[in-house]
Amino acid sequence: MSNNNYNNKKPCMKIKLTDTKPSIFESKIGGPGYIPHDGSFPVDSQGRQLRLLAQIECGKIQLDGFMKTGLLQFWVLNDDMTGIDFDDPTKQDGFRVIYHSEIDRTVTEEEIKSKFVKNEFDDEEYLMPVYRECGMAFEKSENVYFDYDADYEEYNEKYDTLTGHKVGGYPYFTQSDPRDEKQLEYYDFLLFQLDTDSVNGEETVMLGDSGIGNFFINSEKLKKQDFSDVLYNWDCC
Repeated sequence: MSNNNYNNKKPCMKIKLTDTKPSIFESKIGGPGYIPHDGSFPVDSQGRQLRLLAQIECGKIQLDGFMKTGLLQFWVLNDDMTGIDFDDPTKQDGFRVIYHSEIDRTVTEEEIKSKFVKNEFDDEEYLMPVYRECGMAFEKSENVYFDYDADYEEYNEKYDTLTGHKVGGYPYFTQSDPRDEKQLEYYDFLLFQLDTDSVNGEETVMLGDSGIGNFFINSEKLKKQDFSDVLYNWDCC
């Protein structure tokens, strides 16, 4: 890889999971997600409730084009595919991306839990990739373009890898980028990346076999706060 590629940088917000009990209004993985008084759990085409994968306080994300207020949520079906349709990874049936531009802080966790309805996957262990609720800490950073055919050791000597949890920057895959040439140009913003992780020595996130998940959106759609067209992917070793 030529050194010119090292100058091809993208800003990102790195996320570190914290061993805390966040509220329904805060950034988190797992646990109960914020739902307005007049709202309900998102469901798939069979009426099964989705489960909160993560939610992010938008005010914590210091990236151009990103919302400055509200909560951005990622919901998935807790089946063995984690809600993905590999034939159509933009089909928001087993997953949903929801943006709440305003937060009603009179909503309570008890109220949200009262709306919970079990589905057939809730009693199965290890189907949901998030094993426990954790908070998030954010740090502004940047990613450098990485050519996967290049000298990986040389890259690691100079720059952070593309792994880990983050918003923005360049994505990481355990296999290969699922986007074709047209999709690569269109779904150009990494909306959220969730990586396999442990917190304080306790296994916390596991996508498949030590995998990683990504959500992509068109940057112009992001500016318009339109989350109807998102490409979702996860892969593992």
